[in-house]
Amino acid sequence: MKSFEKSYDLDQTDRELIKYLRLEGRATAAQMGEAIGLSPSAAHRRVKMLEEGGVITGYGARVNDAATGKRTTVFVHVTLLDQRRETFEAFEKAVRACLEITEAHLMSGEADYLLRILLDDDQPYEAIHRDVLSSMPGVSRLVSTFAIRTIKRL
Repeated sequence: MKSFEKSYDLDQTDRELIKYLRLEGRATAAQMGEAIGLSPSAAHRRVKMLEEGGVITGYGARVNDAATGKRTTVFVHVTLLDQRRETFEAFEKAVRACLEITEAHLMSGEADYLLRILLDDDQPYEAIHRDVLSSMPGVSRLVSTFAIRTIKRL
């Protein structure tokens, strides 16, 4: 797959296709075309161009986390010891290897990273905090917040 280049110009039709696919990822070309006013072949062609151009990077299922036993979402703000490249790279390598972390974002502001962790019903956060997060390379500070309820998620 080609990587996305900033020179890729998305027109209004591309944006409408992307918006539709975010909500209906399994839609057929006919359904996409009907929804945004294109023929099925034109919709299919545009989606292929967006995929090949690296704008659309994949497809997935939206999963009801509670139905899979993951009822607790924890967001963790991570501050590193320093801002050296080696520190960032070592921390990011550890994050990629950690199955408990479902999302990780490099942030601006007070914390360096924002992590999202989903917990099984029988999985205590204390153990992940103590045994996993605190032992990651370069970690200086962890601030954890628990989501009460998810309002919107794509």
